[in-house]
This record gives sequence, C-alpha cells and structure tokens, in this order.
Amino acid sequence: MRLRFVRLQTTVYGGHNPRWSFAPESGEGAARYGGRFNPKGVQALYTSRRPETAWLEAQQGFPFKAQPLTLCAYEVDCADILDLTDLAARDAAGADSGQLGCAWEAIASRGETPPSWRLAKSLMAAGCAGMVVPSYAFGATERDVNVVFWIWSRGKPHKLRVIDDDGRLPKDERSWR
Repeated sequence: MRLRFVRLQTTVYGGHNPRWSFAPESGEGAARYGGRFNPKGVQALYTSRRPETAWLEAQQGFPFKAQPLTLCAYEVDCADILDLTDLAARDAAGADSGQLGCAWEAIASRGETPPSWRLAKSLMAAGCAGMVVPSYAFGATERDVNVVFWIWSRGKPHKLRVIDDDGRLPKDERSWR
C-alpha cells in the first residue's frame, strides 16, 4: 500500500459528554467502547472540521433530542494524516464508502469485524497517525468531515492540544461528585 500522507495544520472540534470534560485529549472512551474506526482496546480521538459536525457526531443517538455536550476546539499540527475525502488517496488505501460508512455497531454486535476496523488496522500498520473522513452522522452533508486520530501528543510531529487558555475545563472527575 503506497499512501501519501499530509500534514494537517488546523483547528478541529470535539463534542464530549460533560462527565468526561476533564480529559478532552484522552482516547480512553473510544478504547473502552470502540468506535467506527477503532475496536475496543484501541485508543482514538474523534474530532470534526466544523463545530456543527462535532455536535452532529456527539448527538447521533438523540438527533431530535439534544443531550448536554462539552464542545472543545483543538489546535492541530499533525503529520502522517491520510485524507480519505480525496478519491485518489481513498483508492491508494483500497478504501471505499462501503467500508467507511458500514453499520459497524451492528456488525460488531454479531461478533464480526467491521470493514472500517480492518481498514483502520491496515492504515495504523502503515504508519498513519490519523485520517480525514466524511461524517456518517444522521443529517450530515458533504460539508461534514471528521478527523480521527490514532497517534497524537502535545508536541510535534503529532501535535493535538485542546484550546483552554482560560482554564475553564475541570482538572479531574471531582467536579462531578
């Protein structure tokens, strides 16, 4: 697989359950429950290019009944990103919209491996730190794009840092006691 990675320098957004707002740079929730592009046990950080998309993604279970949400912005300067919204990159990765948009939860609940997990595993093995993908949330349009990270840190080459200049986010879970 010959992949052409890009360096992503931008701001992305993540919507979090307020209960976990003290750890917005953690991929523990995704590792605990699994996600579209990570099986249980594999950390991932799911973000979006627009705040509206982060909201759509976080509300998937309740698209008509919004639930509380902590919306965070992240400063990103990350190398080794694969842009799967680019058809040439998608072809090079051997990916298609069927893999990306598969009903991963239903497939996993049957004890099978979703195609999106197989794709993610092959990309991670190829040195991919993350990928840009279309959103498959209810109500998403072509403007709704996500960035999923498997490798990130506070410094380069995989920099991802929550923007909290005024220290508004809680520091630990004691805020919920």
